Amino acid sequence: MDPRTGLPVVGMVGGGQLARMTHQAAIALGQSLRVLAADPDDGAALVAADLQHGHHTDLAALRAFAKGCDVVTFDHEHVPTEHIRALIAEGVTLLPGPDALLYGQDKQAMRQRLAELEAPAPRWAVLDTAADLERFGAEVGWPVIVKATRGGYDGKGVWAFSTAAEAEELLASGTSLIVEERVPLVRELAAVVARSPYGQVAAWPVVETVQRDGICVEVLAPAPGLPDERAIEAQQLAIRIATELDVVGVLAVELFETADGIVVNELAMRPHNSGHWTIEGARTSQFEQHLRAVLDYPLGDTSMAAPVVVMANVLGGEPGGMSIDERLHHLFAAETGVKVHLYGKAVRPGRKIGHVTALGDDLDTVRERAARAARWLREGRA
Repeated sequence: MDPRTGLPVVGMVGGGQLARMTHQAAIALGQSLRVLAADPDDGAALVAADLQHGHHTDLAALRAFAKGCDVVTFDHEHVPTEHIRALIAEGVTLLPGPDALLYGQDKQAMRQRLAELEAPAPRWAVLDTAADLERFGAEVGWPVIVKATRGGYDGKGVWAFSTAAEAEELLASGTSLIVEERVPLVRELAAVVARSPYGQVAAWPVVETVQRDGICVEVLAPAPGLPDERAIEAQQLAIRIATELDVVGVLAVELFETADGIVVNELAMRPHNSGHWTIEGARTSQFEQHLRAVLDYPLGDTSMAAPVVVMANVLGGEPGGMSIDERLHHLFAAETGVKVHLYGKAVRPGRKIGHVTALGDDLDTVRERAARAARWLREGRA
């Protein structure tokens, strides 16, 4: 407990934008989130007062960080499982625990566990050799999707191949891989839920995520035109996965919608890009909810604050031209209702440096406002 406030101390391993936005949510709950950042220039490191520097692969740094924390949680999935187990053996509370977090870290383990749960998923196989790839491609049809079992994000660690020969270099690299059928998707969806140690669950409306070059560029809440029965099916599936895997905190279930239904693409056991819209767009944001969940507080209201909410990611553009400060001036003058979240990152082409959120009644209007705001911040033009 913090002796000044009498409130629990939550530690978050990782100092990126998720920790930065969780810190903002913690302030309203009377807390200053303790952050372990690998780099002093990390987004959360620039704003959190209770900050320690250290790498998530350094057990000694993790041990020192956890001392005095009532619970430790994560900004990313990359903490080694053996370190988490070692800390738990020493009496540290880490949520989600390693048995759950494994399925957000390892795609092969995730696919195997989802198969045991009979959750809808693409056909898949472990991939070791070109012969494995030839057999799988012949069975399901080309092209196929190959994924690194660990470490991929924002399109990294994912490849599409039309022949086994194309994958020769990757197969020779020693990377642990799985292969999946290429799903004939209609669009991508996300069902974001939260679960507490007590077992309480809460679900936000299912959203549509719009991808470009493997990166989510836009989130539409609620998913337009999604039938109620399919939305409920997606929420119930996410809740069942959270319960069966004993997830504590926020769980994002990334989904493919096909002509025949939904299938699970990925799992993320932390606040997620598909839930950023909830900061202004829901009664309780995913960041506040994650804190509530890991502290075993009663979960908050997940209803929407407006009929339509659109979040657009701001990607770094080419250097030169207007400064980001000048772009903010122009944006705020042109659009007083859009909310801006910048992550304190150095600008690089294609890098997520922030997001914008617009609320309203009409999807087309709200979507254009969000896109225009993101374009202003990226390119300095409407």
